[in-house]
Amino acid sequence: MDASKGLEFLKSLTVESLMKALEEKLYVADRELATALYLAIQMRKPLLIEGEPGCGKTEVAKVLAEILGTELIRLQCYEGLDASDAIYEWDYPRQLLYIKMLESRKDITELESEIFSERFLLKRPLLRAVLHPGPLPPVLLIDEIDRADEEFEGFLLEFLAEYQVTIPEIGTIKAKVEPITILTSNRTREIGDGLKRRCLYYYVTYPSKEKEMRILKLKVKGLSDSLAEQLVAFVNVLRQRPDIMKKPGISETLDWANALMKLGAKELNREVLRSTLVCIVKTQDDLARIDVDSFASFTNRQG
Repeated sequence: MDASKGLEFLKSLTVESLMKALEEKLYVADRELATALYLAIQMRKPLLIEGEPGCGKTEVAKVLAEILGTELIRLQCYEGLDASDAIYEWDYPRQLLYIKMLESRKDITELESEIFSERFLLKRPLLRAVLHPGPLPPVLLIDEIDRADEEFEGFLLEFLAEYQVTIPEIGTIKAKVEPITILTSNRTREIGDGLKRRCLYYYVTYPSKEKEMRILKLKVKGLSDSLAEQLVAFVNVLRQRPDIMKKPGISETLDWANALMKLGAKELNREVLRSTLVCIVKTQDDLARIDVDSFASFTNRQG
């Protein structure tokens, strides 16, 4: 979708049209999620999506950017992330090289104004979002905010309130067009109340069996109903077991279905299960807790 079509789509946006557009891009969204996205776009408020890993939180932002035909700007959070990593840094090697080239031909004041200009900025995600030229807003994805420190979370409060950044040598730069902002969290720690107050909120959990079947059939072409039912039944049993620490998300179910299609498997039997558990079980401890024989009998009964 080009910029003009993207703008037209936004002007006529409804919850129903957004749900339809998401599904056309192979993303199955509940009405509640589509409504949260719709309100985030219309109200220009950040949307915080929390939930289990592998349940499609990050994918929402990717698909939305694709629908609008706009840029996806992603800030991947991690412990120790600070403002320089998120906003900008000066390209010191290029500045020094430029100084050496021109110091004999320009006075210090003129040289200083040149080296502290936008051409020598290394633009990190938040500054890129602010400098985005429009007319379509970019989609700003602040991914796994729970992995960042509380200090960085506090910094985000000001940024999300004004969508502007201050560079001492240049001044304050305010966004020409405010980004559509989506934050995700896997809940490895509790997000502060201040950030939550800035955002709309949606919690993503594991899908119902019916929804997961629909996702599989939509995204894995050629998958039979009987094999899809066996996969969904198996995964749901794993999710309900309290002793399984890393429960499989939708992304693992899709990986497993694609792997079985590559192998030409027609059903889940003992041998297939044993050889393909690598797609959905991600720790040795969890693998040791699974009795392949009993699960094979269960899934065969489901099919």
